[in-house]
Amino acid sequence: MERSTIPAPAGPAVEAATVGEALRRTAANHPDLVAVRTLDGSVSLTWAELRQRVDALARGLAGLGVGYGDTVALMLANRPEFHIADLAAVTLGAAPFSVYQTYAAEQVGFVVGDAAARVAIVEQAYLPVVLAARIDLPELEHIIVVDGPGDGHDAEPVGVLRLDEVEGANPGFDLDAALAAVGPDDVATLIYTSGTTGPPKGVEIAHRNVFGTVRSVQSIIELDPGAKVISWLPAAHIAERAAHHYIPIVYACTITTCPDPRRIIEALPQVHPTWFFAVPRIWERLKAGLETMVAAQPEEARARAQGALDAALTRVRLRRAGEEVPPELEAAVARADAELFSGLRAMLGLDEVVTVNVGAAPTPPEVIEFFHAIGIELAELWGMSETCGSGTVNRPGEVRIGTVGPAAPGNEVRLAEDGELLVRGACVMRGYRNRPRQTREALSPDGWLATGDVATIDEDGFVTIVDRKKELIINAAGKNMSPANIEATVKSASPLIGQACVIGDGRQYNTALLVLDADYAPLWAQQHGIEETDLAELAVREEVRAAVQEAIDGANARLSRPEQIKSFTLVRGDWLPGGEELTPTMKLRRKPIGEKYAEEIAAMYAG
Repeated sequence: MERSTIPAPAGPAVEAATVGEALRRTAANHPDLVAVRTLDGSVSLTWAELRQRVDALARGLAGLGVGYGDTVALMLANRPEFHIADLAAVTLGAAPFSVYQTYAAEQVGFVVGDAAARVAIVEQAYLPVVLAARIDLPELEHIIVVDGPGDGHDAEPVGVLRLDEVEGANPGFDLDAALAAVGPDDVATLIYTSGTTGPPKGVEIAHRNVFGTVRSVQSIIELDPGAKVISWLPAAHIAERAAHHYIPIVYACTITTCPDPRRIIEALPQVHPTWFFAVPRIWERLKAGLETMVAAQPEEARARAQGALDAALTRVRLRRAGEEVPPELEAAVARADAELFSGLRAMLGLDEVVTVNVGAAPTPPEVIEFFHAIGIELAELWGMSETCGSGTVNRPGEVRIGTVGPAAPGNEVRLAEDGELLVRGACVMRGYRNRPRQTREALSPDGWLATGDVATIDEDGFVTIVDRKKELIINAAGKNMSPANIEATVKSASPLIGQACVIGDGRQYNTALLVLDADYAPLWAQQHGIEETDLAELAVREEVRAAVQEAIDGANARLSRPEQIKSFTLVRGDWLPGGEELTPTMKLRRKPIGEKYAEEIAAMYAG
């Protein structure tokens, strides 16, 4: 097996063979740059200081028996200690992996047991659920808490250590020798899939997979040392690890941690990131917020802003159609940019971005057009846990709205006979942990990964995702439809609609379960003289239902006849990430939804 060696300080981190080696190179090359900081600035570590903390914890973990080939469970919010703990484990040749903070004890027990972790590093807030899971985890020997005791207690439970007890212990341990034993084919992390169709599978991501993803960034965007990113997605999601952990380590970016994902929109203008990645729901919320702000302006200002936006959208759509933009329209949009859009970008905190991306679920083209209109070149990409987040990506200046772009540098894509997207490249996983049969089903002998997504590829290599192969709807007449694309069309028809789940497999027509948007619906209610702001109460009001029906009518006008929604139910309440209806990454749990709302679904087909 190929082994890495400790590099000379001048070596660029992108040429490293492992994540631990990349940290050492970056710390040597940029010791005084800020590596990771909290949103309030109370904690700020330079790359040199981060390496010191990492090394101290790595020695302490080694003293607890963590070594090459082991695994370390992490149950942490977005905080500096995550980066310290993850890097300490990989320095020893262990594979750190993150557990979703929304998991119940049984779910925690499953992934920790599957990974055979002997050590877990957690926050005080998640200690009770980990302790409950430990009852059935005899291999879990040590639990380390990164923050102080809570609930008025002065000491940790038996068998639980504090971070400061471990960090700095075992000072004589030879870290350089441990790191030199780690090779590019060794596992850098496990990513447990969110389990929409069954128990989570542990995706083994090797160091070479990480660098396959990291190196493709070089030819797409230029991230200079000190470029700013925000760590805000769950660390158990590959997008968070790739975009806000691995890539910053290699390119010496400054990571600002935002522990509450609900505050990400507030965090943007505090950080002004250089690169920002978010799931579609965030971009939909930003769009709805701007539209609400415009609608609240006095009539003359509102008309002026709407006119500017309409002109800019016309320009975007002409360019998208490959048509010439009249000079007077270009001039009008330029004036609008100087007078209005530049201020909006600064207000959002997106005035310093090199690129912004959206992925993890279908994004309505109208949302992407909106941001292009105000001067933010939102670019859709596609990736999955099994490809270390890499796959396809729209390049800056070459965005083709409605597609997820061509293959990322270093990747190849093609279609199977049934339209399933296949991917091959350095980013593709080693396999699924403890699941040789499923690994063989997913990976061909010559390295092609069957993604499970149905797609099309145009003559220029741009990929359009149709839907998950297992989620396609086939109605009673035999018509194939993509529920995800129908749902995206429905959600884009009105900011009132926060979530949509289309029903129709084996049925004569399509129906939908709809959830009101928790941010926009209360504002809409106030604007329409409705005192109630609770989602459950709003869902049963006739005024709200009428407004949603109007949106469904608009969506149906853009859908083919078989795709149209014939009936809908407004769900009382909200669907939250990690709950019964949504995975922690906000994907629909279609089977549990079907079971939970069986009566409501039956009623929509009763007539």
